[in-house]
Amino acid sequence: MSRMIAPHRRPARFVFALTLAGLFSGLPVHADGMLPETSVVLVYEEKGEAAIKVRNSDTRPSLLHVTLQDIPEDVEPLLFVTPPVSRVEPGQDQLVRFILRHTKPLTTQRLKRVVFEGIPPKNKLEPGRATVAVNIRQNLPVIVHPKGLPLNREPWTGLTWSIANGELTVRNDTPYVVRMGQEVHLLPTMASVKVPSAYVLPGAHHVVPIPEAAHASMSVRLYPATVYGFAVDAYDAPLTTVAR
Repeated sequence: MSRMIAPHRRPARFVFALTLAGLFSGLPVHADGMLPETSVVLVYEEKGEAAIKVRNSDTRPSLLHVTLQDIPEDVEPLLFVTPPVSRVEPGQDQLVRFILRHTKPLTTQRLKRVVFEGIPPKNKLEPGRATVAVNIRQNLPVIVHPKGLPLNREPWTGLTWSIANGELTVRNDTPYVVRMGQEVHLLPTMASVKVPSAYVLPGAHHVVPIPEAAHASMSVRLYPATVYGFAVDAYDAPLTTVAR
């Protein structure tokens, strides 16, 4: 059975809400928010846009604020969202559209992020009573898929791994964004190594130092995730070049 790799970091936010509840014991705390219908936004180039529903799980009307974010490796503007701000009644959905603004044909998948934030109205304070409101943000990946590129349900199999001069290199020469856990293990020693991010972009490579005892490793065990962020079985990839 697959498990979620927490693309929204909900446990951290939940702990944050509990911490606030402890700090403000005795005060009512509201921690409802905007809930997207999916864990990732997929925009297909041939369609030119995508749309998802976002539900207001709060008991009060709230403003939905949608913000696109670039990742450090890719700051080219590819999309815009509409509406960027909208009022959503309690228990109701708002349709958010992601429209491709890129004019040149895409050759690889591209990765962006989107933040959905619910901004509740200010409460009228009753005499002698205070209220703490906690805004919950949902931060999702946005993947733009090129026209004509076949879908690949196991893009991590296209990564190449090597060891040289005491360093592990992972390279993505495929047109797909690969999502995986940051921790990998070198076999047979099971030495733990942490890669810089939970994704490897098309054309990117990461180089990280490894323990001396793992220099003779023959393969690497990674923990991949589907495009929707669900973890699948661990995958053992061969090390194509090994310096001993």
